[in-house]
Amino acid sequence: MAQECEHMNDTVYILNGPNLNLLGVREPHVYGSTTLAEVEQLCRRVCAELGLRCEFRQSNHEGVLVDWVQEAREKAAAVVVNPAGLSFRSIPLLDALKTLDQPIAEVHITNIHRRDPLYQQSLISLAATGVICGFGAFGYELAIRAVAQRLAIAAA
Repeated sequence: MAQECEHMNDTVYILNGPNLNLLGVREPHVYGSTTLAEVEQLCRRVCAELGLRCEFRQSNHEGVLVDWVQEAREKAAAVVVNPAGLSFRSIPLLDALKTLDQPIAEVHITNIHRRDPLYQQSLISLAATGVICGFGAFGYELAIRAVAQRLAIAAA
C-alpha cells in the first residue's frame, strides 16, 4: 500500500475520447497527420522528462471514460483529457470530472472557437482547471507541463 501511495502523486492520466484512435487518418486537413501512437510517445517523453508517470488511454465509449476518471480520483495526481466529441454533450463525463480535486487540463487539437457553432462550447471546460486548444498534438505537451506546474505549486 505504501508504494501505491507513493506513485499516486506522480501519475498523470491522459484520457482520450471517441474517434481519437483514428487520429492521423480521419480528416487530416482538420486534425493533422500525427497519429495517436505518436501523441502517446510525446506524452510519455514529456512525463518522463518531468519525473511523472504516464497512464495513457483512449476509448470510444463514454462510460469507460467515466470509469477511468473515477479511477483517477484515487490513482492520479492530475488528468489531461481530450474528450473529443464528448466535449459538447457529455453530462456524465462532466459530472465525473467535477468529482476530482486534481488539476484537469482539457486539450483540443483544433481551435474549437474557430469551428462550426456545434463544436465551439465544451461542457467539459466547466470542470477543467485550464483548456488548451488549437496547437495540434503539441497541446498535449503544453497540458502536461501546465498540470506539472500546478502540482509543483501545490507541493510548495
